Amino acid sequence: MTDRTPREPNAAGESKLSDVTSVRAGTSDVAPEQVLQRIVFPRGQDPLDVRPLYIDEPEALASTATVVSRRNLRLPAHSKISLASYFNAFPASYWKRWTKIEEVVLRLQVKGSGRLDVYRSKVNGDSVHLQGSPVSSEDWTALEFKVSLQPFEDGGWIWFDLFTNDAELEISDGAWTTEQPMPRQQVVVGTTTIRPSECIEALKTLGEDPQVMAVVERVIVADQGPQKIHEVEGFDEAAKAIGDKLHVIEQDNLGGSGGFGRVMYEGIHNSTAAQVMVIDDDIALEPDGVLRANAFARAATQPVIVGGQMLNLQARSRLHTMGEVVDLGQGIWRAAPGAVTDHDFAKKPLRKTKKLHQRIHSTYNGWWMCLFPREIIERTGLPLPLFIKHDDSEYSLRAGGHGYPTVTLPGAAIWHMPWTDKNDATDWTAYFHTRNRLILAALHSPEEVKNNIVKQGLKLTLRHLLSMEYSTVAVQQKAIEDFMKGPSGLFDSLRSALPEVRELRKDYADATTLPSAREFPPPTADPIMAEGMLNPPVNPAVIAARASKALLHNLKEPSHEASDRPQLNVPAAAARWFLLGNLDSATVSNADGSGVAFRRRDPETFRRLGLEALANYKRLGQEWARLREEYRAALPELTSAESWKQVFDPQ
Repeated sequence: MTDRTPREPNAAGESKLSDVTSVRAGTSDVAPEQVLQRIVFPRGQDPLDVRPLYIDEPEALASTATVVSRRNLRLPAHSKISLASYFNAFPASYWKRWTKIEEVVLRLQVKGSGRLDVYRSKVNGDSVHLQGSPVSSEDWTALEFKVSLQPFEDGGWIWFDLFTNDAELEISDGAWTTEQPMPRQQVVVGTTTIRPSECIEALKTLGEDPQVMAVVERVIVADQGPQKIHEVEGFDEAAKAIGDKLHVIEQDNLGGSGGFGRVMYEGIHNSTAAQVMVIDDDIALEPDGVLRANAFARAATQPVIVGGQMLNLQARSRLHTMGEVVDLGQGIWRAAPGAVTDHDFAKKPLRKTKKLHQRIHSTYNGWWMCLFPREIIERTGLPLPLFIKHDDSEYSLRAGGHGYPTVTLPGAAIWHMPWTDKNDATDWTAYFHTRNRLILAALHSPEEVKNNIVKQGLKLTLRHLLSMEYSTVAVQQKAIEDFMKGPSGLFDSLRSALPEVRELRKDYADATTLPSAREFPPPTADPIMAEGMLNPPVNPAVIAARASKALLHNLKEPSHEASDRPQLNVPAAAARWFLLGNLDSATVSNADGSGVAFRRRDPETFRRLGLEALANYKRLGQEWARLREEYRAALPELTSAESWKQVFDPQ
């Protein structure tokens, strides 16, 4: 017998129905709370290399689009462009997975003559044409295109292209919107600063867009620097743009966790806003990201942390990180499975990059830009008092334990200097990397993580010692020792740890930098001698042999001449253990090129720090179970508003 039961219109398998769209002219304005994502173009002061993030333009065309304003674009005759760009394509799969939105409506104003076509992509990057419409109007005309989100569970974007023949075409006020009911919610935006001049630029950008400021209830600056922000040129202009919504709170330098913790505290206890967003102070801001994160959180089917992606501040067309996870088995963060890193949209646009079309699942988002619904902070608490490093990753894990996931939303992004351009794995921050990784692992990882931490820690210690990075090993050992003291001193360490670490590093020459290698005598060795040692060993047997050779070399007395004159000038990219481990001295550049350090081999320091590391890691493994219990028991007090209030306002 044949089954003649009618199928539901949205049943699985109706792939053709899922692509159906509609186009209509003469639509009315949409309420601000129904806007999910505006179509925006570069700001006038933006550098030219951001343009590929907004417009996908064929390089072969002699004439290109003219950006009239942030919301207005003019395309000359005989041209074709695509809005399949990072900031203007709609990341449909994220909205399908995490929100109640079932259909999006592209609304825009058009004038002139040409054609507009709407496309979507599949998870594999293939493009599907959905709907198109010719345009021929001397006056501004409204158009709308409706697109179902049904086929976007695993990935895919929606965008539109523009084409002209013998006349120009202009678009304005474009937006991806919804007809479903959406609540209005305001957001507290906050930052913490020790770099007031950079922070002022972010504040100016935030305050320049009235629609952004309309959803912002308050802008909080936790001012922690030696120079106060109100003393810096440009502050008055930024303050005028933001008006009475700006609240500057001066406090001691409590690091990122203390600064962002203050923003969260103020956002929950001294505000009625439904959301709190934290942003770094040393960023370039795309202000529309505030609106997008706000809309996504309002549309979510459950409270979610909405994170922004990081673009490269020094190479503006590059997406530095698409999404990250915490590897609990290692106690460290890394790129999420399938995530694209360091992708240059100027070289390979969205439509031509298949990996960018699959939805990425993140488990945490860095606090360069991150939005928290009020409910999440109220149930999860404030950050741990970690000063810097791992406060953001630990927070997402803790929130996840309460059932609140983290979503890293494409198109909501800031520009920030990548961590790869900093020395934060070897300078004073090595202390916080090490101590706070141990705290995160104690709180959230299975007990077996201690095996990986001990094994990796000893291996990393040897690499640093062979690289003559004695100060790094010293502060790492202090970090382990402080962790093993237990959680009782964490709040006090917000003020004491950094001065103590800086004082410790003064005893080591490799922690002292000068502006250039010209400050030192010229190297004694021919650079050619290093060529054979620059290729990293891959085979385990070769690695073991080269490590053994370097180890024996480091136990011998160095040449007397090497203490006064470097053997080589080594650039940061080449400063690896298999090269430095065979030298007696070298100048080594900082990762950002700002200076050099003169590293000198010292067998006595090598032995002392090596033995100290062996003892500390042995003890760490033995006491790991006890330490896990202590930190987990202390977590409620360490993250409570009452405890933090005593730090913010000590009596």
